Amino acid sequence: MKATLSLGLTILGTMLVAAPAGAQHGYTRAEVENGARLFQASCATCHGPKGDAVRGVALLSGQYKRATSDEQLVNIIIEGIPGTSMPPNNYSALEAGMIVAYLRGIAAGDNVTVTAGDLARGKALFEGKGKCATCHRPESRTAPSLADVGVLRRPLELEQSILDPSAELHPEYRYVRVVTKSGAVVTGRLLNQSTFSVQIMDSTQSLKAFDKADLREFVINQTSEMPSYRGTLDAQEVADLVMYLTTMRGRR
Repeated sequence: MKATLSLGLTILGTMLVAAPAGAQHGYTRAEVENGARLFQASCATCHGPKGDAVRGVALLSGQYKRATSDEQLVNIIIEGIPGTSMPPNNYSALEAGMIVAYLRGIAAGDNVTVTAGDLARGKALFEGKGKCATCHRPESRTAPSLADVGVLRRPLELEQSILDPSAELHPEYRYVRVVTKSGAVVTGRLLNQSTFSVQIMDSTQSLKAFDKADLREFVINQTSEMPSYRGTLDAQEVADLVMYLTTMRGRR
């Protein structure tokens, strides 16, 4: 549904591939919903879910005292307002633009709804039912660190990685299966390979090296080692987990 909302937020050309400076970015429904998730994960902490928890500020009204353009709103979200309780935020211009697109959409009467996540429940899921911390430990070398995943991944991408982890495989965490000529089977993370050899790290984080001439089978997996949580977590639990992951922004 490309350009379903003609919200016309001006983004610098360097933020958009092959877009000239001053180009207009029409936001898709998915991007506006992403803006809603970002709003809930950050802005709503102080401004409340309806954007009216700070005296004299009504974020969903479409009227702002300190900004007359979408570009100015983007700058406020990213840089904050010096001398006030509005802090800077570690968002890209595109992410801040999605938040503005959400605010503009609500002000125009668009019914943008997403399941609101809960930070505390998300943390409990990460450490408990979801078993995320089992593999994504800081010292682990078999699964990527999530310490700054809130900076690297947008909420919609986080949701996809939870429900369909094989949709986008991490290039540094590809897994392989090798079978030696003697019949030994070893699986693990692919570290390096050349024409003649391959090095992998198995589940015990032990380095294994093989000459390809000694292998009768060498297969790079096309699916993720991470299981899908579709059917394991309900929509509310997924939203809670995404909410917690968005707060992981390199401060751990």
